[in-house]
Parts: sequence; C-alpha cells; structure tokens
Amino acid sequence: MPNPYSVRFPNQSLKNKFYKVLKDIQPESRQDQIIEVVVELAKDPRPYQTSDLRKIKSGLPVARFTAQYRIRIGDYRVLYDVDDSKEIVWILALRKRDEDTYK
Repeated sequence: MPNPYSVRFPNQSLKNKFYKVLKDIQPESRQDQIIEVVVELAKDPRPYQTSDLRKIKSGLPVARFTAQYRIRIGDYRVLYDVDDSKEIVWILALRKRDEDTYK
C-alpha cells in the first residue's frame, strides 16, 4: 500500500471555519463521523467505491481555492481537492447541504 496522503487545510481561516461548523453539528456522533471520513481521505483520497463521492464538474471556488471533490456525510458535505504530486488532500469547507452549499 502506498504512503498515505497528508490531510491539510490551505490556511488557518479555512481551518477555523471548518471547525466552527463542525462544533455546531448535533449529535456529536455525526461530528465524529465527519472527522473519521476526513482522516480516511489520507488513505484513499478518491474513494470511488462509495456513491458518497462526487467530482464537481467545473470545480467550486472556495476562498481562492477550487474544490474538485465533495463527499457526503449525512446532511453535510466536505469539499476538498487533491494534489497528487505532493500527496496532499486539501480540506476546503464543511457545509450543510442546502441551496447555498455549492454557491
């Protein structure tokens, strides 16, 4: 098995926003589930065996970055990008799925 990717945030602001959304999620077991999925992205950044992963057709701007992937965890979506050359999964956002998720 190849070395796992590292999972990172591009900057402190996006990290703070991610954890702010995360701490407000109830029940706490859903918070744990989201963290578990994010950690697992290091082992397999594109878990194609699950229907929860979707490639975003033209990318989705998040701050000055572009999310290429989203993965569903209940009513929440983790938006992220993968840099294969550096073996990094960039976590860009955690959003509740609603009409504003992909704007």
